[in-house]
Amino acid sequence: MSSVVDRFVGLSRFTGKFFLVCLSLVAALLSTQANAAERRVDSASWADGRDARITAVKTLGERMRDLTVSSPAMGASVPVRVILPESWSTRPNASFPVLYMLHGGEDNYTSWTRETDVEALSKNSDVLIVMPDGGKSGYYSDWLAGTPRWETFHTSELVRLMEKEYRAGPSRAIMGLSMGGFGALNYSARHPGMFRYVAAISSYTDLDDPLVRLIIGVSSMREGTDIKQVWGDPVEDAEVWQAHNPAAMPRSFRGMRVHLSVGNGMPGPMDQGHSLGVLLAGVAGEAVLPEQIKRFASALYSEGVEVSAHIYSPGTHSWPYWQKELHSIWPTVMESLQ
Repeated sequence: MSSVVDRFVGLSRFTGKFFLVCLSLVAALLSTQANAAERRVDSASWADGRDARITAVKTLGERMRDLTVSSPAMGASVPVRVILPESWSTRPNASFPVLYMLHGGEDNYTSWTRETDVEALSKNSDVLIVMPDGGKSGYYSDWLAGTPRWETFHTSELVRLMEKEYRAGPSRAIMGLSMGGFGALNYSARHPGMFRYVAAISSYTDLDDPLVRLIIGVSSMREGTDIKQVWGDPVEDAEVWQAHNPAAMPRSFRGMRVHLSVGNGMPGPMDQGHSLGVLLAGVAGEAVLPEQIKRFASALYSEGVEVSAHIYSPGTHSWPYWQKELHSIWPTVMESLQ
């Protein structure tokens, strides 16, 4: 592994804008795809305009459940994983603070529990954790094309459903990684007051960045999606793009705590065991992000937002770093929910 890293580090000395563009294309083509979450169309559940409802519950452990949620906004059933508070059974009349955790663009609702120890980490926190599916290249938005309507499902239907069925209280935090970090920022900016705390890990923050547009465009194409279906044409529908662009809405984050974190793109000991293809994808996915994270953090600070930024070295676009960051910010997340 060390020889692979050494070869890449030597190559990286020649990086520039052109190299990052090429590497981003490689990342989009080589990154591994998670198994797609199954969805079941149930026309009777949304045609009459009723609220979202839970149609199935699968118990995975003492505290973990997989829910099948029939969503009017989505016109389909969507899987949602929840981790119950430790005192869920012993405090039947209590409501609980909620942490929403959003997955990346090529993953699904199982990713946080599959790749991190969040279930064990949260054992003593007495918080309800909600991990909804967001689709591959779903971009946590109501698509301009009409469907899917991820934003309506997550910020309206699912919030109400968790309050009704799982005793979710009004104190909420949200975090995500990669596309999920963008989603966390997007939802927080577009729904001021909904969340007390937002964390975006290894996430793009500026849809105006040409490299970001390149990466999401190529990633979407691989999933069979034209990015214009999501927000329209970047020129003709510029107002739609800006309405979903966190970098264009720094003032909207006033009143909440914001945490931004990203690696510098260089591989390190935690990348050992990765194939060269995975390593290249992890490097490229991260290397284009630090500068826009710095700009966004500065813009938030200028607007009086309580913001923290962690740019670490080494650090690639991969789970070992995200697991470490989760542990690092966990006390602050829990403090914000009190």
